[in-house]
Amino acid sequence: MIRKTSTVAAPPSSSGAETETFMHDVVVGLSMTPKRIPPKYFYDSEGSRLFEDITRTAEYYPTRSEHEILRMQAGAIVQHFPTGAALVEFGSGACIKVRFLLDAARKLKAYVPVDISGDFLNAEAAALRKHYRNLAILPVVADFMKQFALPDAVADLPKIGFFPGSTIGNFEPQEASAFLRHAGMILGDGAVLVVGVDLIKDEKLLNAAYNDGAGVTAKFNLNLLRRINRELGGTFKLGAFDHSAFFNRDRNRVEMHLVSRARQTVTVAGSSFGFRAGETIHTENSYKYSADSFAALARGAGWALLDCWTDADGNFAVCALELAPAH
Repeated sequence: MIRKTSTVAAPPSSSGAETETFMHDVVVGLSMTPKRIPPKYFYDSEGSRLFEDITRTAEYYPTRSEHEILRMQAGAIVQHFPTGAALVEFGSGACIKVRFLLDAARKLKAYVPVDISGDFLNAEAAALRKHYRNLAILPVVADFMKQFALPDAVADLPKIGFFPGSTIGNFEPQEASAFLRHAGMILGDGAVLVVGVDLIKDEKLLNAAYNDGAGVTAKFNLNLLRRINRELGGTFKLGAFDHSAFFNRDRNRVEMHLVSRARQTVTVAGSSFGFRAGETIHTENSYKYSADSFAALARGAGWALLDCWTDADGNFAVCALELAPAH
């Protein structure tokens, strides 16, 4: 799943330019062959709530596994942090996981949470200031996938990036490489980056994680159609589509789809789209890596692997990278 925290903010309802972008992406995506919609649109208020429910299902291991690593290995992870550094979290959400590192890294000078939801971000920053009184908390409201400026107060400090969860797996490999390069440009020479990585594992475990017995992930996937109906005047009938998620072994990724149960026509924003029975809308990929394949991806984007830690079952990894000097 694309979210990185175990507790996330419900984003504001789309309006204005956001609605225009949403409409454009949906209309273009449904015009493609095969049809697809970007996974970032899962997260209206209901989608965010359902994702929280997913993280609590028995089958969904990533959140529990990453918490275990951060709880057990925070001391080892922060050994790679230079003294007096600024920790920059890309897509900070509710700032839950970073607390493991903030508690262990008392030598930090600043924490810079970066998130697109300004009101929620500022509220989280205020809460953190009460707990970490000797740490400068400097929130930045920005889309972390785009260029943004860090606060002047951290300009001369060494930088550490934090990108928890398995969000790196939601990117296509070339997009993941582009993000790592982008993070390197934001953080600068000598930076360290701590990244959560979902590992290749038994296919049954992967399939179960995205097909929980309570059907929460199915509701989460189908809620995308409900959002399109509400915000874009769509005519999707939720009962006419099924949730499908499976591990694509050839591409080392879990794919999520919405499958049309019958031949039908749907209208969105005044445009009509035909579906054959069995035709799908591809809604998400979640790539899985081995330690070696992730190290190779990072190396190609200019980062050297310092260390990787896994949970007891070897399901998930938290890796520390160092930005290689430019030649």
